[in-house]
Amino acid sequence: MSCFEGKVAVITGAGAGIGRALAVELARRGARLSLLDHDADGLEEAARSCEAIGAQVLAQVVDVTDWDGMQAAAAAANAELGGVDSVFAAAGTIHRGSLLDSDIADIERVMAVNWRGLMYTVKAHLSAVTHSKDGRIVTFSSAYGLVATPKYSAYNSSKFAVRGFSESLRQELAGTGVSVTCVFPGGVRTSIVRNGSFASGENRDAVVQGFEKRVARTEPEEAATIVLSGVERRRARVFVGADARLVAVLERLIGGHYQGLVPAVGRLLGRRRRRSG
Repeated sequence: MSCFEGKVAVITGAGAGIGRALAVELARRGARLSLLDHDADGLEEAARSCEAIGAQVLAQVVDVTDWDGMQAAAAAANAELGGVDSVFAAAGTIHRGSLLDSDIADIERVMAVNWRGLMYTVKAHLSAVTHSKDGRIVTFSSAYGLVATPKYSAYNSSKFAVRGFSESLRQELAGTGVSVTCVFPGGVRTSIVRNGSFASGENRDAVVQGFEKRVARTEPEEAATIVLSGVERRRARVFVGADARLVAVLERLIGGHYQGLVPAVGRLLGRRRRRSG
């Protein structure tokens, strides 16, 4: 029997990508679901898929950066589903561009969704989770939360922040029966890059094509299975994809020296693409 059977799981970003795949897989495992997303259409589709499996679903349209909205969503889940056992804070967004060329609004949006929205999600539901006999908090960092790369300073900042937040919270909750698992996805086949923001001068189409053809090798459904396996075991960290595992190993082996390596590799790949083009 799954540890999620009969339990209540909250998922942000449930309308697409890893969030939707988690919702469907948790429905298969017998969980009751509180699904949250700012995209009403995507959320409705996800809710229908889960209900078709037989899951009880509470779907709420909410922006994770809205503290009042998150508090209301948490209260509704607690009241209508009878508590909260697990929280999967999977909502996220991305921006590409140098700091010099990026609009401050785009940078602030990434930090607001990926860091503040995740913290709001956890904070709003934490009291209910601590009353569960089987509580789990699941946060989503990234391989970009292990090493930084040029032109992703906003995304890197947000994902490094999630990593620090998760490690601190895991220590705070030690002995309470509530575990904290931080997930580090590599390239997953989602629409995050296609739906992201870009600084002026960035070749959006080329970046999207490069991500979808060469980087995004893990399907969301596979990612969800990996995540849930680690969460069931109450692992502190879960790496999704061979690329994420490789980045984790390299970061441990070479530490801060990667900061000279990454730009050099990027320049080499850029020259190869120009020659092949």
